[in-house]
Amino acid sequence: MTRAYPPAIIGIGRNYADHAKEMGGAVPTRPLVFMKNPACIIGDGETIVIPLICTEGGPQVDFEGELAVILDRDCRDVAEECALEMVRGYAVANDVSARWWQNEGAGGQFSRGKSFDTFCPMSALVRASQVADPQNLRIQTRVSGELMQDASTSQMIFPVRRLISDLSRGMTLLAGTIILTGSPSGVGHARKPPRYLRGGDCVEISIEGVGSLTNRVIEAK
Repeated sequence: MTRAYPPAIIGIGRNYADHAKEMGGAVPTRPLVFMKNPACIIGDGETIVIPLICTEGGPQVDFEGELAVILDRDCRDVAEECALEMVRGYAVANDVSARWWQNEGAGGQFSRGKSFDTFCPMSALVRASQVADPQNLRIQTRVSGELMQDASTSQMIFPVRRLISDLSRGMTLLAGTIILTGSPSGVGHARKPPRYLRGGDCVEISIEGVGSLTNRVIEAK
């Protein structure tokens, strides 16, 4: 089966204040933007594979439950008050991240550590008309049954409409582009001791009104 890939995946870092603090960073005053390779997408029920390259730098592969926004049309210089009209739908996503590659292994650029194959699980799309308010949704992440993240999208520093408007300034966002809107606190990297993903884990993410996403984890041999 041939998989249809999106034209782009744009990620937003530290878009929840508590997550910014747990990661040791300042709360951003402007969106922190990075890209993920479109080929890293997998679906609900597919397997997250920790690649051999992630043995370099030690245990590091982390989970990040997020609300994904899928654009319905090409757009540029979108006014904030019109931004939600550009949305085709929403999905549950996991911004899987190899922390050593994100922070040290690639010159301080996020994209490499977030773009390995299978590092962007996503649920099926829910039409935008079915989500009354993308800023009033509960998001929860469980790893092997343990609740790790539990927050509301109301806690985003930059709401969905602001992100679409800001990202489209001077840059055409193509129809089908996915925006990952950031993850709340509770990620494995910030825990003491850290709780990274390992073979045999199962990551379950749910967002009320949007759906759920379940992916098991294996380690490449």
